[in-house]
Amino acid sequence: MTIASAPKAIAKRGLSLIGLVEAMAAPHQIDRYLELVNPMATVRDLRAQVMAVDYPVADSVTLTLRPTRQWSGFSAGQFVQVGIVIDGVRHTRCYSPAGSASARNGLIELTVKAQPDGLVSQYLHREAQPGLVVSISQADGVFLLPTPRPTKVLLISGGSGITPVMSMLRTLVDEGHTGEIVFVHYVNTDKDVAYLRQLTSIAAENSNVKLVLVYTETGGGDLEGFFDRGHLDAVAPWIVDPKAIDAQAYLCGPPGLMRGVREVFRDIGVEHLLNTEEFAPAIAEPGEVGGQVSFTKSAVAAENSGKTLLEQAEAAGLTPEYGCRMGICFSCTSVKKAGRTRNIRTGETDDEPDKKIQLCVSAPVGDVTVEI
Repeated sequence: MTIASAPKAIAKRGLSLIGLVEAMAAPHQIDRYLELVNPMATVRDLRAQVMAVDYPVADSVTLTLRPTRQWSGFSAGQFVQVGIVIDGVRHTRCYSPAGSASARNGLIELTVKAQPDGLVSQYLHREAQPGLVVSISQADGVFLLPTPRPTKVLLISGGSGITPVMSMLRTLVDEGHTGEIVFVHYVNTDKDVAYLRQLTSIAAENSNVKLVLVYTETGGGDLEGFFDRGHLDAVAPWIVDPKAIDAQAYLCGPPGLMRGVREVFRDIGVEHLLNTEEFAPAIAEPGEVGGQVSFTKSAVAAENSGKTLLEQAEAAGLTPEYGCRMGICFSCTSVKKAGRTRNIRTGETDDEPDKKIQLCVSAPVGDVTVEI
């Protein structure tokens, strides 16, 4: 054995040893035993421990997480799936890190808004304490800054959609980006800005960063009302002349803001410059009612109500895995054995059998058979 090949041989031997130990630990993985001693001692599972808890605004909680050694980092704009056990049942949700992707401390910062009907978000807001251990996934998603970075960047967010664009802002600043950055954030009132202190500090310390806050209920912000062409002209007039400059816009927020920004960009012919990330579940138009939905693995069948397959499965008493409920994370992917489905986000229909589909954005059209 050469000196150069020694590390590879040692690593291979280590993996073989892990495989042997796991075989002896069957039917459970070795991590199931290690977590009884130390939840953060894992061989394969990726987990994170809450190191700090903060409440930036009344209805949101900011968690600082220390991941286990398997964590590969993230790019600004991506999301992670967070799993937590509530009353003996594991639930998974998607959240976007809000910190800089260039930070070297290896920590993950998540800000979670406690949604009125959000089981996981309400639990984290109410119960999260330092020491809590959650499961996490590697970062994923295509809502990303390009390389090289654009000369001019417009960041638009609303409400809790601030987190991925906050990460983009922090990352650009940490990288020493010298181009113009405009950060526009829409909230109901000034008390709803989760990162107000950090945003004002960044804008004060970086002359190339312009902060625009819009309070849609109370007024008194830098602009009045909701996003329109006037708002765009006020904050980023250069976006209407994409041929003259290198510019990109990034948007994440509630459906109304997303729709309004898309319409303006489409009307002026620069929709190709707009990059978006949804953070609210897709709203399904009433689908075609009739026919039967069959869940083959569970031997359960129900009349088609027109709702998404995820909703219909849950209504039938099944508990398929899911994460974002908006067609981003692919946690709820299952095989459609037969029938036609409609994508509620795009309106496209699909008749192909034995095909993997996303339950949360797929509605049955007539009879459908799904492998759940």
